Amino acid sequence: MKILLPPSETKRPGGNGAPLDVSALALPGLGAKRHEMIDALVDLAGDEAQALRVLKLSPKQAGDVVHNRMLRSAATMPAVDRYTGVLYDALDAGSLAPASRRWLGAHVWIHSAPLGPIGALDPIPPYRLAAGTSLPGVPALRRHWADATTEAIAVEGPDFVLDLRSEAYVALGPVPHAVASSYVRVVTEHGRALNHFNKKSKGLLVRALAEDRPRIRSLRTLRTWADRRGLVLRRADEPGVEELVVAE
Repeated sequence: MKILLPPSETKRPGGNGAPLDVSALALPGLGAKRHEMIDALVDLAGDEAQALRVLKLSPKQAGDVVHNRMLRSAATMPAVDRYTGVLYDALDAGSLAPASRRWLGAHVWIHSAPLGPIGALDPIPPYRLAAGTSLPGVPALRRHWADATTEAIAVEGPDFVLDLRSEAYVALGPVPHAVASSYVRVVTEHGRALNHFNKKSKGLLVRALAEDRPRIRSLRTLRTWADRRGLVLRRADEPGVEELVVAE
């Protein structure tokens, strides 16, 4: 099984890892697309005023432009530690046992806008780029990433993909039709979507999986594990969608 997570706009600064090595990231077939995005972000960061406009940042956020300018040289840290925010606070990967962190590295991809899906333990620098941003000299991110990412996932050939991404990131790399997958929505018992608990519930779900380290190769085995864990996963009315039921 592979789990696809969204990134977070907020990121932990610093790091003590070597600079970004694109060739060492998960899904290596995306290397050329990654270099194109890095080049575009670094070039844009050379003009701070334009970068602030394109990235829709305030002057107080100019530090994010500096991060983009230093993409090739900045210190790195594992992606799952770099991202912060509700989902990643709930996952709390830093407090997991070593075996659970290794499980994350083997089973979780985090879908970043400049790099595509990367492994949870892949070292990355801080950056600023949202899924809906259009960069000078680069087609819309959807056109840049979607087909290449879908193909890269197909080449990887996972038995089953659990898709926890937001719709914006799904558009940047749909799971191939040939790969069994389920998209997860967080709802109440009566089916009402829960925006407030959406990210937290997904983070807790991934943490539970990392703690238990089950061998999951299908939706059926995922549901069996969820039942044993006391979690409620049920089929939604929409094909290919599972509902994670939580209390309000």
